[in-house]
Amino acid sequence: MNDSWWSWDHAAAVLPELLIAFVKYTLVATVLGTLIAVVLGLIVAMIRRVSPAVIRTPVTWVVEFIRMTPLVVQLVFANLVLSPYVDSTFAIGVWVLGIHYTTYMAEVYRAGIDSVPKGQWEAATALSLPQTRTWRAIIVPQAIRSTLPALGNYAISMFKETPFFVVIYIPEMVRVAQTYGGDTFRYTESITLAGLIFLASSYPTSVLIRRLEKKLA
Repeated sequence: MNDSWWSWDHAAAVLPELLIAFVKYTLVATVLGTLIAVVLGLIVAMIRRVSPAVIRTPVTWVVEFIRMTPLVVQLVFANLVLSPYVDSTFAIGVWVLGIHYTTYMAEVYRAGIDSVPKGQWEAATALSLPQTRTWRAIIVPQAIRSTLPALGNYAISMFKETPFFVVIYIPEMVRVAQTYGGDTFRYTESITLAGLIFLASSYPTSVLIRRLEKKLA
């Protein structure tokens, strides 16, 4: 390679910093954000399915508002509002990311719930099963089984959107790459390696999700 545009010395120098940022911020944010979205998404889907209109309507409005506004705007707004009360900007970022994707995963769960055969609901009613047991033992397991691939795809999308944390000054991987480039005037190595790390992490996951989708089908 031509050292005028690529330097292995700079690549070796920035790689440890990128990996630390990847594990400490990018990966942790993705895992925690996914957990938040998976749990809250199911709760929101169930609320919109069984709750009275007085509860369902405002929840629907909030869901649609979050879905219709960019994640970057939500990050900046939440940071401005919450930073005087919350010490951790990273925690703010994780919750915003998780809640943002809650709205998408709720729709996935809704589709999964709607895909449960009508006979399953009728059988539960005929057996006089309590509503909580019907959901826990019959509806939710079937809905989750049919929605796992879609939930996995949203987790990958969440992983690829962690660089938006740069707008609230969280030192995730892309911000580290930009900072290194600004300090050394060598952006090629840092940005390229950041992209390769994202690729090396997301591609195997996407392959596993495709295999899972085929198996469940």
